[in-house]
Amino acid sequence: MNQIGGFFELWNPVLLLVLVVVGYVYRRFVVKGNGNSTEVGSVTVVQQLSFYTGLFLFYVGQGSPINYIGHHYLFSMHMLQQTILYLIVPICIWLGTPEWLLRPFMRNVVFRGLFSFFSRPLIALFLFNMLFSIYHMPLIMDNLMKNDLALLGYHTLLLFTAFMMWFPVFCPIPELNRLNDLKKMAYIFGNGVLLTPACALIIFADSVIYDMYSNVTVPFAHLSPLDDQQLGGVIMKIIQEIVYGATLAYIFFRWYRRERKEDDELEALENQESLNNQGGNWNRA
Repeated sequence: MNQIGGFFELWNPVLLLVLVVVGYVYRRFVVKGNGNSTEVGSVTVVQQLSFYTGLFLFYVGQGSPINYIGHHYLFSMHMLQQTILYLIVPICIWLGTPEWLLRPFMRNVVFRGLFSFFSRPLIALFLFNMLFSIYHMPLIMDNLMKNDLALLGYHTLLLFTAFMMWFPVFCPIPELNRLNDLKKMAYIFGNGVLLTPACALIIFADSVIYDMYSNVTVPFAHLSPLDDQQLGGVIMKIIQEIVYGATLAYIFFRWYRRERKEDDELEALENQESLNNQGGNWNRA
């Protein structure tokens, strides 16, 4: 491999068009169309920015040169792609999804049953991390990279399980929110623990473990295949720590604000009752 692919291979305009259509549909029927029913609420600016950021990052991971270079040249770019698609994009999409948008799907018994099963915290936690670890086994990954259809199928499965893995943390539907904030923090910690072995295997390997990257000539980089492999593991681990750390901070401060608000409301209620009692005593006097 001595030359970089053409425009369509590097930038995937078909995927870009699909994502533009998805963004338009979201804008037209979710953002602007949410006032057509009394059952739905408004979509905030923060939700809109989050959803569009998710679409943009999905294109960066799947449709930009990161995808092509990671597939053909650099393992480090492949791992960067993985972190974007599975650790960041689902968070953005869930944060940008209003509660009322999911409710019509939940009325379907089959969909609700399947969704509730795969989004159960323990199932979602172990399913994603198991599939992610299996994917990075040298034999599995080398063979998947040789078969575009199998690779697409496995990536689709990983993306689905990534969305299910993040759903218990950023659940937009109250009745499906199975975890309190403390359990959510433990859930994130568990994710970090389960993802560590795959990263450690890559970072501390003293030889190139993926045949597909062992004999690649990279025309634009000066990394050896082993250095590139170790860099990929480091990228995955660092971004994972940043994302999980930011998520823990998000959950903690949301919990703190809610507790503070409840304390303020309780204090205000007690003050009001005290004033009412004083007023009653003055009237009797």
